Amino acid sequence: MISDVTSVAALWGAVILSGFYHGINPGMGWPLAVSAALMERRHAAMPWVLAMLATGHFLAMVGILLPLSLMLFLVDWEVQIRVGAGLLVIVMGVYLLVNRRHPKILARVHPARLALWSFLAAMAHGAGLMLVPIYLGICAIGDEETGHLAARTLMGSNIMTAFGVAAIHTLAMTFAGGLIAITIYIWLGLKFLSKTWFNLDLVWAISLIVVGVFGIHSARFSH
Repeated sequence: MISDVTSVAALWGAVILSGFYHGINPGMGWPLAVSAALMERRHAAMPWVLAMLATGHFLAMVGILLPLSLMLFLVDWEVQIRVGAGLLVIVMGVYLLVNRRHPKILARVHPARLALWSFLAAMAHGAGLMLVPIYLGICAIGDEETGHLAARTLMGSNIMTAFGVAAIHTLAMTFAGGLIAITIYIWLGLKFLSKTWFNLDLVWAISLIVVGVFGIHSARFSH
């Protein structure tokens, strides 16, 4: 029992930490909040941009997790689903390692459509996929009991968990990105941002591969 509680806490902690990680990454949009506030010369522009970015990111997370939550009522195939998901995350990481170009579709989105831009950015960078092994691990906790529940009950529980993971992850991402944006806006300014830009694309791709390997390992050895 204590082991299960520890595992649950660790996985939810990973949801929060991955949110911080996404929030720190400039590719998820916090520089847009800084530039909007500086260009419009008003503080209110920043929370509005952050809210739009959070909305798009949340929808992207749900869009990835929800189909898996509908599949997980197939308890007999749980290990295969988790291994397949882990392989998918690894493939995405390898693709981003090989293809280092910034997705062109993001440059075609109108600047006012921030939620759409955030949704597409999260999808293009595999942000939702990074959550999949963590989410599947949470759903697997206590499957000795859930395996005997009705499929509808289990599916409903997994759907609520998917929304919960997406919401908590997005809150953590918005907090981290917002904190950086506020710090730069109030104290450092756009000139500092242009001189100190950091790129996490390589680290991001490697992170996907590591998370995918973790997902496969936990699926194979947690039973």
